[in-house]
Amino acid sequence: MRRLALPAVLSAALAALSVAFAGPPALAAPPGGAPSGAPPGDGRLDVLFVGAHPDDEAGALSTLGQWNEFGKAKVGVLTVTRGEGGGNAAGTEEGPALGLLRENEERRAVGKAGVTDISYLDKVDFYYTVSTPLTAETWDHDKTLEKVVRLVRETRPKVIVTMVPAPLPGQHGNHQMAARLATEAYFAAADAKAYPAQLGKERLQTWAPGRLFQTGGASGPTGSACAAQGTPAEPASTTYGVWGGRASARNGGKTWAQVEREAQRTYVSQGWGGFPDVPSDPAQIGCDYYRQIHSRVPYTLGNTDPAAMLEGAVLPGKGGLPLGARFSLTTDSLGVTAGAPFKVTAHAGSPKRLKAAKAALSVPAGWNVTGSGDLGNVGSKERTATFTVTPPAGTKAGRVRLAATLTSGKAKGQAATPVEVRPAVTGVLEPLPRVSDFDSWADETGVPALKGQVKRVLTLASGSSRKVRVDLANTTSSAQSGTVKLGLPDGFSADAASKPYTLEAGATGSATFTVANTDASLPTSNEGGTDGDYGLTITTTPSSGEADVQKGALELVPAAELPKATTTPTVDGKESPGEYPGPELNLSRVWEGSACESAADCSATGKVTWTDDALHLLVKVRDDKQGTVLGADDCKRHWRTDSVEIGIDPRGDSENTSTTFKTGIFPKMSDGKPCFERDADAHQGPGEETAPGMKVASAVADPYDGYVIEAEIPFKALPTAVDPQRMGLNMFVYDSDTQDKTGQTRIGWSTWGGVQGDPYRWGLVSLPGHTPPSGMPTTPPPPVMPTDATQSVNSPESIIQSVRTGIPLAAGPAAPRSDTARIIGEPKVAGGSATVRLRATGPGTAHVHVWDGKLLGTKDVEIKRAGVTTVTVPGAAGTLTMAFEAAKGGTASGAVPLPR
Repeated sequence: MRRLALPAVLSAALAALSVAFAGPPALAAPPGGAPSGAPPGDGRLDVLFVGAHPDDEAGALSTLGQWNEFGKAKVGVLTVTRGEGGGNAAGTEEGPALGLLRENEERRAVGKAGVTDISYLDKVDFYYTVSTPLTAETWDHDKTLEKVVRLVRETRPKVIVTMVPAPLPGQHGNHQMAARLATEAYFAAADAKAYPAQLGKERLQTWAPGRLFQTGGASGPTGSACAAQGTPAEPASTTYGVWGGRASARNGGKTWAQVEREAQRTYVSQGWGGFPDVPSDPAQIGCDYYRQIHSRVPYTLGNTDPAAMLEGAVLPGKGGLPLGARFSLTTDSLGVTAGAPFKVTAHAGSPKRLKAAKAALSVPAGWNVTGSGDLGNVGSKERTATFTVTPPAGTKAGRVRLAATLTSGKAKGQAATPVEVRPAVTGVLEPLPRVSDFDSWADETGVPALKGQVKRVLTLASGSSRKVRVDLANTTSSAQSGTVKLGLPDGFSADAASKPYTLEAGATGSATFTVANTDASLPTSNEGGTDGDYGLTITTTPSSGEADVQKGALELVPAAELPKATTTPTVDGKESPGEYPGPELNLSRVWEGSACESAADCSATGKVTWTDDALHLLVKVRDDKQGTVLGADDCKRHWRTDSVEIGIDPRGDSENTSTTFKTGIFPKMSDGKPCFERDADAHQGPGEETAPGMKVASAVADPYDGYVIEAEIPFKALPTAVDPQRMGLNMFVYDSDTQDKTGQTRIGWSTWGGVQGDPYRWGLVSLPGHTPPSGMPTTPPPPVMPTDATQSVNSPESIIQSVRTGIPLAAGPAAPRSDTARIIGEPKVAGGSATVRLRATGPGTAHVHVWDGKLLGTKDVEIKRAGVTTVTVPGAAGTLTMAFEAAKGGTASGAVPLPR
């Protein structure tokens, strides 16, 4: 990815953006735009969807569109990046130019669901990663959260919908981070101590959205009953389904699922233009499912209406409580112990007085509850009622949902919260670092019920052994001792059948086993066990009470010993006798996409050896259809067509790919030569720049039935010295059978969905006798991350929205009146250019554009002092837009139609 100086990046991006943008340049604002510091125009929202990239909202558009059409809800979208790091199946734009292209795709897509407002935070879309810590660092978490909080306080959504914050396998770290930001902002926007300058200097007010949801969380049948018959993934959670088979009068009677599909096809740059139609029979269409993360308002449990998620927040509650009423439950903690009491508190408030209000708590049969629940007369000031709840001794471990009903006269509404009955002593498989990080975040943010979504797994190299830790916790008020037993599947053994432990009251500890794979013939990767998981059980027996039984899994990764080459392989795209003495690796396992129809359709093998200075790799690919042959200047984003990806984790311990070496190799470009680049690793960009000394050769069959790629990768090109006993290695083959710059099948050596971002699931190899080159570090340096993010000041569409809504660009502050600028008078058009006058009250930079569905011209002008500046910019039709970046910080926007 390019790393130009910022002005050059922006200039190149705007000049490259020649693609026509659909949509009229009509304005809904007075000439010159809203003045700096003006209150929002029509920027207030009922619902806000928060995602990381354009298209992240695409799977929820059926729901958002129905809320807009039938519930009259005004829906907006917050997208953290403009997706510059994604592929481009529509052209050669990349960086900021691609970001502007994807913004236009998103605006047209969500417009089909009645969404007119999209706010971008101008954060860089750096690459596919599964790491939220890397995303948080790259985006500067605190500054990004400040922007999200500001936007929530400006737009005042009653409901926030976001993605899944948990690190589910393959879940993009950017998606996780967007969901975390949405969740944190849901709480922080209501907290006067959070970003107080927004409340003082910027004169915003705190805002407490009513309900917060994540996508997913349940499954169910097709047909109109899918909402009522949905099954939550977590039984104690509160989930909803919105059926996509409902007809849209606004869209000519099409089902909302079909409208959503047509919107998704707008994302041509992402290869979505060819998505097939959804079933024409509504009975074959299912629900979009959502899980409630938090609620501050009363609602009706079991409500399966399409607008049920808006109840109590956007729409009045079914029970008759006034809109704006608040009702929620809190507990001492998520975890509770059988036989031990715990507190449950009901919180209530209302803009209209609730007389003789009362909360009634519903608990499982046999549980004891004390507390009257009397709240008295409830007004705007919160009132509480506390219950003491005791699960009986012997209560089965697991999560249950506690519910409460608030009544005042005939009006009523409900709230719910889960608790987890825990055994006397719990024993769970040690978490992956990403799971541990998520659990800590969930606790710190106040949403501990989100924990437990991720199955506990550990990887183990085929035929090898490793340490396996079981984490123990005594949940009782007395000392406990007992044993921990590890139940392993066939082909695995442990150094002991069980291990003893002793824990003081409330203490934590651990028991560690050495586990070995004793049957090296067991299938590895996603071909082993159940979807790649060899299940295990952990049985923890306490001094008193029932034993705790938890599940986990081991994932076998392939392993190999790589002998040193006797002679240095010649990089010529073919295998000569004796060049590669190591084993032949099976690269034909499918990990994403369509299954290969045959070995001739897509299959591959690989060989790897090494010399003192470099790794040498040979990949032979069988392929019956050649994908797009890209231009010689388009050597990037290799997953768009036929290619090979090589991933190397020198120390075999990377948590994410920012400390690895990854290269994508195209067998043939339009000039007939192969090319290579680095992507999603410690230093991305053109191979010649980022991997000095690396060599690549290829041989493409004619007539076409596949290709051979040979590569030499110097050890010094790696981020760290190789650990000869444990180097992570993976080899992937991307197969495209089309000419639309999209891939259909991904195969490789160590394979699971999303494995390209999971170094811990790559294969492990040893290089016996290898001595790293002198001076190579063993600790990786900070990664070189992309920085070329699209800026809202260079987006005419964002500028026009800012003028209409009165909300500053990129969720930043407004330029102060003492340091702002606006358009004065009418622009003049002559000789194919437009001339406009700007009145500035202080220094800054004005970004002026002419746009008529495509960008006709742009000019950046530095304004050094207050006064009137005349700017001439190419373009004689459409709309002239101006974004002003004040030297003191903040932006102002203006837009006027050009005279016809």
